[in-house]
Amino acid sequence: MNIKKTTVRRLIILLFSAAALACTAYLIVKPISERKNNTYVPYQQFYAGVGNGDVASVLLSSDGITFMKKGDSVQYSTDNPDSPLLKEYLMRNGVDVIEKVDAGEVFSKILDYLFYIVFFVILFVLFRKFVSPNTFRVVHHTGVTFRDVVGMDSLKRDMIQIVDIMQHPAQYESRGVRMPKGILLEGAPGNGKTLFARAFAGEAKINFIPAKATDFESMFMAIGPAKVKLLFRKARRHAPCVVFIDEFDGIGTRRNYSGSAIETENTRIVTALLNELDGFQANSGILVLAATNSIHALDEALIRPGRFDARFSVPYPDTDARVKLAEMYLRNKNSAPECTPDVLSKMFSGFSCAKIESVLNRAALIAREEERELFTLDDVRAAAKEQ
Repeated sequence: MNIKKTTVRRLIILLFSAAALACTAYLIVKPISERKNNTYVPYQQFYAGVGNGDVASVLLSSDGITFMKKGDSVQYSTDNPDSPLLKEYLMRNGVDVIEKVDAGEVFSKILDYLFYIVFFVILFVLFRKFVSPNTFRVVHHTGVTFRDVVGMDSLKRDMIQIVDIMQHPAQYESRGVRMPKGILLEGAPGNGKTLFARAFAGEAKINFIPAKATDFESMFMAIGPAKVKLLFRKARRHAPCVVFIDEFDGIGTRRNYSGSAIETENTRIVTALLNELDGFQANSGILVLAATNSIHALDEALIRPGRFDARFSVPYPDTDARVKLAEMYLRNKNSAPECTPDVLSKMFSGFSCAKIESVLNRAALIAREEERELFTLDDVRAAAKEQ
């Protein structure tokens, strides 16, 4: 089977090579044969004949000049000096001029057209790759509600009313109450801002469109603002929905007009965000939830009231929350009796949710490395020091 494929491939290559050689030979031999059939005269004689009015018609080509004299049926040929003034000289002396398109020139034009076609196809493919409609996916069911979020009781109470507004917009609109356009969640990393945003969408039973700062980054200029427009265009099609932008300080930083390419692109992204936030009505069913670790780094015009109407802090888990987190993360782990949720909660004071999970996981690994079935408080302390 492979031998047959190789033979066919060689035959195709041979045929194409023969065709290319035949075309080349034709392009070389044809002008020579045409010149042999003509009577050759020196160029000076031809030029003088044009001036005397003896030449009736001329065929100009890159290989030479073919011409007919008045009252003569013989075809003559001479050299082509390739002068830009020759055609004008012939026409001034009443000579009929025909220009023969050179095969090489036609081939060159075809290559030029092919180059432009390939170039624009590549641009289109790259643009579709970096600004794909699938860049931001729509989650119709997050599978998470406020019951799955440990702690944050105060924040949950504040957000429940916004959930009610999204579920009954007409009732609140009749009372002159509008839904916030945006809500800013500020807090240290690892405290569950992303989980809370998913739980909010799940609690409201609406679509959820997650995004992060890196989704708007690109090696090409103007791709970031285009992605911002794409995100909000998709949000309008799937309203009511929550648009969640994580690491918001990565794209919403204060605009800097220093002129560098990075700062220029960041300014364009912020400007696009401003336009989009101002472009939809408060009751259009789109709520922007943005999470940031540093609210002070954000552009003031971007987070002003009217764009982001509420700011909530996502704190470190309190004592009750740490107890519940310890209970949850101790499941399916072999811990010593001394590792009770109450004891661990005191050890985890000032820890984020993610750090508590990481410390308990590392403690279990330490015990496993030492070939012990149960991890102890000493393992937990050792794991905490590594973090």
